[in-house]
Amino acid sequence: MPRIVFMGTPPFAVKSLEACLGLGEVVAVVTQPDKPKGRGQEMAYSAVKTFALEKNLPVLQPVKIRGTDFAEQLRALNADVAVVTAYGKILPKDVLDTPKHGCVNVHASLLPRFRGAAPIQWAIASGDAKTGVCLMRMDEGMDTGPVIDRAELPIGPTDTSATLHDALALLGGDVLRRALPRYLAGELQPVAQPSEGVVMAPMIKKEDGALDFTKSAAELERRLRAFTPWPGAFTKLEGALFKVHAAAVANGKGEPGTILAATNAGIEVACSEGSLLLTSVQLEGKRVMTAQDFLTGKKLLAGTRPFS
Repeated sequence: MPRIVFMGTPPFAVKSLEACLGLGEVVAVVTQPDKPKGRGQEMAYSAVKTFALEKNLPVLQPVKIRGTDFAEQLRALNADVAVVTAYGKILPKDVLDTPKHGCVNVHASLLPRFRGAAPIQWAIASGDAKTGVCLMRMDEGMDTGPVIDRAELPIGPTDTSATLHDALALLGGDVLRRALPRYLAGELQPVAQPSEGVVMAPMIKKEDGALDFTKSAAELERRLRAFTPWPGAFTKLEGALFKVHAAAVANGKGEPGTILAATNAGIEVACSEGSLLLTSVQLEGKRVMTAQDFLTGKKLLAGTRPFS
């Protein structure tokens, strides 16, 4: 039975850890240090730590890895492999080389497309028809290592980063169950990623959720789904924060940012190409409501440009 060190932090990684429990002996779980959370700023465990403690697994939470004795701690565990899923830090060479079969990573994209921190969001925002999971042998680069196995998943027209996150987390566990035993047995050899088709997926920033009506309606609708639940899609309505929770692409034409119609069907706003029909909205300080309910308390006139 292989000795496995698991490294991961957010909810996405839990399904991978769960898979590892059926593939070998998990001799340690490495996760990010506890962080203050919420209004009371109480220290909170990562999702991986919570799961590990439920399973009575030993947990390590190094504040730093690079330039420390962490590689020696890992070596003492005599691990056959380290499985890494959304751990949150780039591993130095001394750590990568410590397990007998190196470190393998579950990454939520079809590499080399969308290397980096936010592959799920950018796959939706870019209009890709499919995404997937790769299991790769890690090297010192950012998701540049050779691929051991991969599995594809279609992106549906209503998928958000939240729904795709959950589906890819499950798929990551499936890929591990299928490929890790064969890799450890020498039956699967990692294949170098092609040099063409490289696309980066940088960390999402709050401003990525801002609705810019000079973009096409199709792009804005994709970005809304990509950046749900965080940072969401938003603009300013007469100076107040105005969040959009659901929208659809329409065929209206007009100067970008102009209201074309404000009816029970929604608030239709012209974009550079087509129009965006806002159907679920939230004004700063108010609850989420349908556009129909919002318009009963706030009149918006066709032909005006109240968004900024």
